Amino acid sequence: MSDAKVKDFDELTSFLGDYGLFQVLIIVLLSLAAIPTGYMGVIVVFVSDTPEHHCKESINSTRNGADVEQRSWIGPDSCSRYKLNGSWTETAGLSNDTEQCVDGWVFSTEIYSSTIVSEWDLVCEHAWKVPFSTSSFFVGVMIGSFISGPFSDRFGRKPVFFFTMILQSVTALIQAASVSWVMFCVLNCLKGLGQTNYGTSLILGSEMLGQSARIKFSLLAQGVCYAIGYALLPLFAYFIRGWRMLLVASAIPGLIYIPMWWVIPESPRWLLQKGRVEEAELVIRNAAKRNRVPVPEVIFGAGECLELMRDKGGEERTHTYMDLIRTPNMRNITILGVFIWMSVTMVYYGLSLNTSNLNGNAYLNCFISATIDIAVYAATGLLVNHAPRPTFLFCMLIFCGIMLLIIQLVPEDMPVMLQVFALVGRMGSTGAYIFLFVFVTELMPTVVRNMGLGITTTAARIGAIMCSYVIYMGVYSKVLPYIIFGTVCLMAAAVSMLLPDTRNCKLPDLISQAKPIRSCFCCCPKKTAAAQSDTSEDCKERNKSAPC
Repeated sequence: MSDAKVKDFDELTSFLGDYGLFQVLIIVLLSLAAIPTGYMGVIVVFVSDTPEHHCKESINSTRNGADVEQRSWIGPDSCSRYKLNGSWTETAGLSNDTEQCVDGWVFSTEIYSSTIVSEWDLVCEHAWKVPFSTSSFFVGVMIGSFISGPFSDRFGRKPVFFFTMILQSVTALIQAASVSWVMFCVLNCLKGLGQTNYGTSLILGSEMLGQSARIKFSLLAQGVCYAIGYALLPLFAYFIRGWRMLLVASAIPGLIYIPMWWVIPESPRWLLQKGRVEEAELVIRNAAKRNRVPVPEVIFGAGECLELMRDKGGEERTHTYMDLIRTPNMRNITILGVFIWMSVTMVYYGLSLNTSNLNGNAYLNCFISATIDIAVYAATGLLVNHAPRPTFLFCMLIFCGIMLLIIQLVPEDMPVMLQVFALVGRMGSTGAYIFLFVFVTELMPTVVRNMGLGITTTAARIGAIMCSYVIYMGVYSKVLPYIIFGTVCLMAAAVSMLLPDTRNCKLPDLISQAKPIRSCFCCCPKKTAAAQSDTSEDCKERNKSAPC
């Protein structure tokens, strides 16, 4: 047996085929898990929206021992009210003096029966609490992304996936009973920890599927289900106008998913990396049984197992975050991945959360945005293998950046045109966002794949946290957020061309198989040990070229 075959997990399990019953079951079940994740990240659009409001009118009933009615009237803005000269009579006039809404506010119930804004008066001097509550969710996602990587690489993909799924649903239920804004924010942060189940499920599925099925799972199946979850949000929110019951409804699908624990197996790649050969073989044998294909008497021989469990140098070792920067190839990929993902996520969530601020019906805007996502995910899945990975990412980001920068040229009296450019530009950020999950998964070796995805998505959540405040700048200038988002897109597009191409290549298992970045836009990467061990003819052909 050649050395390439010894090290190649895909080659050893090729007898399973690509689209048997086992692979279809994994694709369907893990994709359905993306539906709750799709709406949890943007449910704040309706939970934290600010209804129309004005100051309450006050009535004072005593003056000099007599009953005298005195009122204050709605002021020049929603944060103040006019005072009334003298006592309340038909001849009394309004004063030019104003005062704060000391008696609270009256919130319109035309669109929402209640939101956290109307519940706890998060307006005027307390308006900063609205973007803060949104940011608290992404702080949780950031923390979860950072810790889920090592936990998943140490304890397994499956336990972390199900724990985060349950955490997301249970905290949503408890959050519906929040008695204060502080309690809501704390639980929002904990709910964000559970949002990391998307990345873990992506890796779990990718490590059990072949290259062809992996692309369809990541982009077509899981991506579309994520967008379906997003599309279901405005439908549920339209019929459930109170924020508490909306959170309860959002928690139910995740809890229904729990019995899938006994159906979805652990990643055999991860089991092999941990030396649990018998368990890995059991997963493959059960998969072969479902697919009704014959199984070799020995799937992973002693030689194959030894190579699959060891990195360059022949040493068995526990990998840490330091392995992401220890070698030049991994360091370059990690740094570029951090910057690109942070930029893309800022724009993606910024445009998603800004749908309620666009002109027109908030429910319709959100539904249209979700429908666009479904179309973009499907198109991305169909087109992704027709161009090099860096070029594909570059084109999507350039398209988004140009559309967003054009918005500043749109006259203020054409709000519909602004809305069109924003939604069209969002198509580019949506495609780039879902594509990065696939691209980074292909760039990271199995031994640090979850940690690599974790550190890059942690950086992504920093971008998501910042996007709330970029959106808030729209109070002073409607086009300023789009200028910032467009500029960030163009910067990320330029940097993306440095990444190596992974199209038609097998997943790397070891640190030594990580690909080098390209030295300039026109060049292909050097021929590496990873390229030599990759049995894909297309991948080997691309890696023959030397840099400029």
